[in-house]
Formats: sequence, C-alpha cells, structure tokens
Amino acid sequence: MLSGWRKAKARRPWRISAKLLIITSVVTVIGFSAICVNVMLDMRRGEEALARQTLENLATSIDADISRNIDIYDLSLKAVVNNMLLPELATVSRSVRQLILFDHATTARHFGAIQVFDADGRLTIDASTLDPQAENRTDEEYFRIHRDNPDVGLFISRPMLFRGAFSIVLSRRISDTDGGFMGVVAGSIRYTYFHELFERLSLDPEDTITVLKRDRTIMMRRPFDLDIIGKNLGTQQNWKPDNLRAGGSYAGKGPVDVTPRLYVRSSGSGPLFVVAGKPLSAVFSLWQREALRIGAVVLMLSLFVLGSAIVLAREIGRRADAESRLEEMATTDALTGLRNRRKFDQVIDMEWRRAMRQKTQVALLMIDADHFKAYNDTFGHQAGDQVLVGIAICISDSVRRAGDCAARYGGEEFAVLLPNTSATDAFRIAETIRAKVLGWSDRGAGSTVSCGVASLAPTAGTDWAVLVAAADKALYAAKAGGRNQSVVASLAQLSLVA
Repeated sequence: MLSGWRKAKARRPWRISAKLLIITSVVTVIGFSAICVNVMLDMRRGEEALARQTLENLATSIDADISRNIDIYDLSLKAVVNNMLLPELATVSRSVRQLILFDHATTARHFGAIQVFDADGRLTIDASTLDPQAENRTDEEYFRIHRDNPDVGLFISRPMLFRGAFSIVLSRRISDTDGGFMGVVAGSIRYTYFHELFERLSLDPEDTITVLKRDRTIMMRRPFDLDIIGKNLGTQQNWKPDNLRAGGSYAGKGPVDVTPRLYVRSSGSGPLFVVAGKPLSAVFSLWQREALRIGAVVLMLSLFVLGSAIVLAREIGRRADAESRLEEMATTDALTGLRNRRKFDQVIDMEWRRAMRQKTQVALLMIDADHFKAYNDTFGHQAGDQVLVGIAICISDSVRRAGDCAARYGGEEFAVLLPNTSATDAFRIAETIRAKVLGWSDRGAGSTVSCGVASLAPTAGTDWAVLVAAADKALYAAKAGGRNQSVVASLAQLSLVA
C-alpha cells in the first residue's frame, strides 16, 4: 500500500502536466476559435453595412429622380390651374388659350398631355389637340377625390390605363375664387419612364426596386409584375409598417415574396418613396465563402493542435511511467519490495528536518532476523531469501501510514521510520511486527526477529544518526537479552549516544 501511494505520488506531477497540456490546448483552440468567430461576425456586419449603404444610395438616387420629375410635372399642372382663373381666357381663341395654358407645360416622351375637365367631368381642353374628343371622367377616382376634398393638392392615382398607356395620373383641383369646384386638371407619367429608369441601373437578377405611395400602394416594382402593381400593403396581415420606417432598413422576408432580403427605404418626403432590396444570400455570399475558408483552416489547425496535444500527453504519460519504474527500481529493494538503504537515508533526512521544524518526535525501529546466518547456511540462500520476503511482508502489513517508511537496511536487517510517533506507539508497532513474524514462523519458517526501538524530538545541532545509533543499541540489547523481543532505548542510552 505504501509503495503504491509513493508510486502515485511520483507520477502525479507528470499526470498533471499531461492534463495541463490538454487543457491548455483546448483553451487555446477555444480562444482562437472565439477570435475567429468574432472576426467573421465583424466581417458579416461589415458586408451588411456595405450592402445597406449601397441600397440606401440606390434608393435615394431613384427617389430623387422620381421626385424631381413629379415636381416638374406638378409645376405644369399648377400653371394650368392658375391660368384657368384668368378672366380673359374666355375671350381668346382656342389656339391662344392653348398657348396661355400650356406655354410653360413640361413636355417629355414619358409625360402624357395635360387635360382639363370641367365640374361635370367632361374633357374641355387637351394640350395635345385643339379639338379634343368627348370624354367624361366623373367615374375616375382622381376626379371624385378632388370634387369631394378641396384640400387634397396633388393627387397621384393608382396604376391604370390612361389614354391607351399604362400610367400613373397626376391631378389637381381647379377651384374658383370662392373655393367652388370648377373641375380637374390631369396629366400622366407613363410606365416607360420607370422601365427606362430601372434599365439604366446595374442590378442583379434577384434585386428588387419598389416604388410606393404614402398609403403603401405599390406603384412600380422591378422585376415588373402586373399582379403586384397596384397592390396595397396595408392589407398584408403579416407585415407591419414599423418594420421599415423612412430611411430605415429591414432584413428578412418582405410583404411581397418569401425570399429573405435586406430592404432599405429612402428618406425622401415626396408623394412616393422607394424601397431597394437585395437577397441576403447575395449580401453574404462573399462572406460565406470567406467564413467557410477560414472555418476550414481553423478546424484543421484545431484538430492538429488537439491531436498533437493528445500525442504529447501520451508520450508524457509513457515517460512518466518509465521514470516511475526507473525510480522504483532505483529506490526499491529487488528482493523484498521495501525501500532500499539509499531511499531510506533520503526519507529519514527529510523527516528529521521536518520534525525539527515542527518540534515533533521521530521513531525508528531497527529489526534483525534472529539466527539468520545459521538458517541460511543450513537451508540455503533461497530459503533464506524466502525468510527475508516473509519478514518484509509482516513489516508492510504492520506499517500502514502514508508517511511511514519501511526499508531493507542491509542483509537481514530492516528499518522502519515512524514520523510523529512516541516511543510507546513505536514499541506497540514493533511488537505487532514481531508477533506476525512469530506467527508466520510457527507455520514452518522457523525464524523470529529482534526489534530495537528509539524515539526522540530532534533539536538544533543534532543529526538523525543519533536516532539510528540509539535504535541500534536497543537492537543489540534485544539480541543480548535472548532475541525474539523488542527493546526501547532508554533515556540514558539516548544521552549516551548524544
């Protein structure tokens, strides 16, 4: 038991080193992995911020272009509204009236001709001709809106067919000086404008551009889909307006399709606003490739570090076992399995110094096999060796404390060091050993032992040789007294030795 404890004690530092190596490697791998994860998350946030900035610039530029054209066209509508109130307008010819009303009207191939409808919805003036055909727009939404709401201002209709072209209609109310309803002036922006505007942009196939009214009606979307144009998102139960505020962004599934995108809304204050969207898979495609590459490298390095740590830990374990076996061989008596004389000298020196510091007693048993030389000469060396092994077993069975040290001192002589033990307790242990050897001897071994016992508290200037000499004198006394007995060194003997 004592040998096993010492063996475990000797191996423990190596085991701790192997465990520390593995733990350190694991912590290092976790640390580097955490750093790489943090770096990759920063890269991801950077990619998202870059995509958000790009979409914001795109949405802002489109919003600015649309708002500018609407403002320009609205100025023409305002000019017609103001000129309709001129008193001389009723007295001039139709050609002059055209010049007065539409002289400052904006013309472009995407802008429809401005028309004027009276209070009954009849077309009275058309910028494109002096002889307009009969039309009535009382059923149109924009006419009813202006007729019933004097303060609407500029009204932009839902997408519709207007004069044979898919367009949005811009209209204003004509009121007399008393605020009475006189009619509506209306014009249109054809969808060819939006198509041409979006075609000038460098967009990926899955990128989306959506133009909406303030009431969240979709006026235009790229890719173009008539089933979506004119749809009001206010009817979407699974979409909240707060998800995408003016100038804000949103990542996830949108209200139109299920493709997760990064959406950015323009911050303009015009009647229309723009939302630019890009699939999240496209936003993070480069990042995903880099993350997979870095992750693969980190994984391989982690496996290499952990594998190397395990191999080194095993080698450390093997080395510890080898050194433990070498130490065991160097400090253990090959025949009896007890400590040898060299190890005993190291232990007694260490315990002597400790007892001196702690002011405690140290006891020593010197044990000698009785009549061993005669037994050895009679029965042979093998039988003598068996006797020594039997005595060693009896000693080991009687000495069980972790700090005790049992050793073969030389030939047929044994020594047992008992730290922090009084003479009385040491004598009791010596008698236990002697009794076990005697009991074993009665079964045919034919051998007994004599024990010398000494115990003292070290003082400054004394050496552990004093304790050994005292125990030796007590052993000689036991042999002189007839053998097979234990003798405790007296105070006089200890003083004499000192």
